[in-house]
Parts: sequence; structure tokens; C-alpha cells
Amino acid sequence: MAKGNLLIVDDNKSILSALEILLHSEFQTVTTLSDPNQIPAELRKGDYNLVVLDMNFNAGINTGNEGIYWLSRIKETNPEISVVMITAYGDVELTVKALKNGATDFVLKPWDNAKLLATLKSALQLNLSRKEVTSLKEKEKSLKTELNREQRAIIGSSPQLMNVLNLVRKVAKTDANVLITGENGTGKELIAQEIHRLSNRSEEVLVSVDMGAITETLFESELFGHVKGAFTDARENRPGKFEVADKGSLFLDEIGNLSFHLQAKLLAAIQNRQISRIGSNQTVAVDIRLICATNKNLGNMVRDGLFREDLLYRINTIQIEVPPLRERGNDIPVLAEFFLKKYSSKYHKPELKINQQAQDKLLKYSWPGNIRELQHTIEKAVILSENNVLKPEDFFIRPIASEKNSSDETTLEEMEKRMIEKAIEKSGGNLSAAADQLGITRQTLYNKIKKSGQ
Repeated sequence: MAKGNLLIVDDNKSILSALEILLHSEFQTVTTLSDPNQIPAELRKGDYNLVVLDMNFNAGINTGNEGIYWLSRIKETNPEISVVMITAYGDVELTVKALKNGATDFVLKPWDNAKLLATLKSALQLNLSRKEVTSLKEKEKSLKTELNREQRAIIGSSPQLMNVLNLVRKVAKTDANVLITGENGTGKELIAQEIHRLSNRSEEVLVSVDMGAITETLFESELFGHVKGAFTDARENRPGKFEVADKGSLFLDEIGNLSFHLQAKLLAAIQNRQISRIGSNQTVAVDIRLICATNKNLGNMVRDGLFREDLLYRINTIQIEVPPLRERGNDIPVLAEFFLKKYSSKYHKPELKINQQAQDKLLKYSWPGNIRELQHTIEKAVILSENNVLKPEDFFIRPIASEKNSSDETTLEEMEKRMIEKAIEKSGGNLSAAADQLGITRQTLYNKIKKSGQ
């Protein structure tokens, strides 16, 4: 028995009886109607896969227009359903008209039982395939929505951040290539996510690639894909990131880490908007919105021969500079509060608060590691907290951060002293290990320590 529900519509009750007797053992359910006006109500009641529909319902009228009308009504409300037309009048023009209006097939009266069964089972299979495709599309859409929902919020209201977000809003609706620059930990990936979220491609996926983490040998396979047998471990066909991002956005993070000779391959893919999988001569067209990010000065790299100038022009239609945390003023306590709530919940310490003195300490610190450093600092404080109020001493931050901003005034002696202190601290006070780390003898290290009064 086929796993399908069948509706038969014909004004001739003897035909309905004959078809019901023939088909009741072949389908899960068989329902018959002699009045086509009942079709809409019946389709709302049951989950039908297939309709057998007569072409004429009034005696003396053989135009088939009634059948075409009800066919259109059925397909209008149930586009996936398969409809097989049945009539005593064979007319090529009428058949073509029915097929153009969405009929799956055509059967003439009197019918051959075997041929009728084969036609109906084929029409049922078409319906099941359509339903499967629709289901897969719905799942794909849900998956894309879920993936895009994972993006983290952009926290803050400082003028510096607002300027960035205003630029993001202007750029997002275009397909212009965007280069996001800024120090490590400033949230460049969040800006890329926001561009995608506000773009016309927001219902498609944003595919992120860390260019610094891809080895040269895997670069082409990761970005362009490969076919089965292209190399030793290529056991199946696999699309690359460009194909996966088709119709969506492709985010290439840390693009400044890409080696010079691989930049040419990336440039060709961006220029031509097509790629070829490894092991295949066939080109695949890709439609992507390109977003790149780096913490490096690509202009200087071009000058030094480390980055292709033509690639820089391609990826840099619009540049967005993300400000470091130290320039975002009152965003620091807002972000600190956000991370406090996040980790208080995660580590089951819901009553935690940061006192004013601790907030002042966080504001005065220069945060060389930016938001990422602040996040880890808050998490560490939450984990180690013993009271409900976090005080300045609960936040472990690097004391040399303020000195880092005035490095121009730092003398060679002070830099050397600092390096020695770090080496001794790292080696746990073992002078021999510290000397090895610094590349000097133990005696030289001892003399330097004595000279600096350490």
C-alpha cells in the first residue's frame, strides 16, 4: 500500500465507485466527491497527496474549462499536491492547457488499470519529493536563522562606537566589500555580524574564516573545496567556504596573515566571482558579500612587499576602524556590567556587584587587550570571588599597562629592567633559567640585577 491520501472528484458516481474499489487497497485513504464545490473544504480537512480530477462536471459541456478552473483553485492553495486530470475527451490542446496550469498527468476514460496505477503512483512520488524539498528548505531557513541568531550583542553608547555603527548602517544595505580594522579584541567580528544582519542577505548565512588558522596546504581546500580523490584524504566531494557562503556573506578574519603567494589565488576568486574545486576543471559561480578584518596596517605591508596592492583595493571599498576600548570611555563599566551578569549566571553567583572603587580602577586601566581582556578579567574575578561585592583587589590587571602608552619616554635601562623582572618571574626565581630565557650568562644576569638595584 502506498503511503498516500487520495481524493477523487467526478460527477459520475459509478466512476467514483469503480475507482474507489480499484484504488482503496493501493492508498492509505481514498475519498470521493461528486460535487467539485466541496473540494476546498475537503482539502482543508485532510492532508492529501494526490487528486484525481474530472475535466467536465455539467452534461453536454466538454470544454474542460471546469476542470481547469478547479485545478487552478487546488494549486493556488496546495501547490505541492499532485493533480491527475481524467476525461472521456482526448484533446491535445486541452491536455497542454491542463499541464501548463499545474496538472501532473492526464488519464483518458476508459482507463487501463495498470497504466492508471502507474500514473497515480508516479504522481504520488512527485508529491512526496516536493514535500521533502519543502521540508529541507524550511529546515535550511531555520538553520540559517539560528546561526545568525547566535551573534553577540554590541554593547555601548560612546560617541566613538556610535560613529562606527552609523557607518555600518550606511554600508550594510550595499554589496560593497568592507575592510574592518582595529586592535585585537576590539570586536571586529561583531561588526561583521552587524553588517550581515542589516544587509539584504540577512536571511542567508554569514560564513566566518580565520585566515590565520588555515595552513597553506589546506587553504585552497578550505576556501574553494575539493572533489573526491583530488588528494589522499579527499574521500568525498566537499564545498569550500565560498560555495557555502553563496547568496550570503563571507567574513575573512585576520586577512593580513595570508601569505603573499596565496593572496593571488584569493584575488582571482574575488575578481571573477567564481571558483574551481581542487581536482575539478569545472568553475562554480559564487555570489557573496565580502567582509574582511585585520589588526595589521595593510598599507605598510603593501609598502614592504608583504601584501598585494591590487588585493587591498579589492577588499577595501569601505574601511571601518573599530576604536580600542581605552577610547570608549563610559562603555567600560557598561561592558563590565554585561560580562558580570553573564558570568554571575554561568557560575551561579547572582548577587555579585562591582563597587565604585573597582569601577574606577577598570576605567583608569588602558586595556591593551581591549574587550577580550576585559571579558577574561571579569570572568576571573567572578570565579575567584568570595563576597557579593567585587573590590579593586578582585580584579587582576597588568600594572604596566599605563606605562605602555608612554613607551616613547621609556629608557633602554627601564626596558631592560622590565624584561629581567618578567624573566625572573616566569622562571619562578631561578636565575639560571631566567638567564637562558634572556640569552645571556648567569653571571651577566647577576651583574645587571646588581647594577639596577633589583
